[in-house]
Amino acid sequence: MPELSRVLPAVNASLNALAAVLLVTGFLFIRRKNIPAHRACMTAAFTVSALFLVTYLTHHALHGSTRFPGTGPAKTLYFAILISHTMLAVTIPPLAIRTLYLARRDRILEHRRLARWTFPLWLYVSVTGVVVYWMLYQMKWN
Repeated sequence: MPELSRVLPAVNASLNALAAVLLVTGFLFIRRKNIPAHRACMTAAFTVSALFLVTYLTHHALHGSTRFPGTGPAKTLYFAILISHTMLAVTIPPLAIRTLYLARRDRILEHRRLARWTFPLWLYVSVTGVVVYWMLYQMKWN
């Protein structure tokens, strides 16, 4: 399956980008008090992020890790982004599940309090996932 392991990083970055768009769109909908559209966007963002997790784990099972080809300040920047991304990424599944659970149970005050943390962290993880992909696979370092 070498073809699959070559295409999965781009698929993963696309899923992260789509999750970011859905998160921002959902945020804009709730600011306009459009609860059904907000719910649809956030559910879609969760679904896309879950699909990302499956494809990410598949890629790493097939391919392993990819070494960063850059050096110097670029490498330092890459690892700063990667470390913050990775550390926060492990918090997103439980935060997102709990935030969605509270909304589904109409525990709106608790949902809002937690969403104030979940939203920016989830958005950061989604955006930095695309940045990591770009730095690792698309930028020319030599």
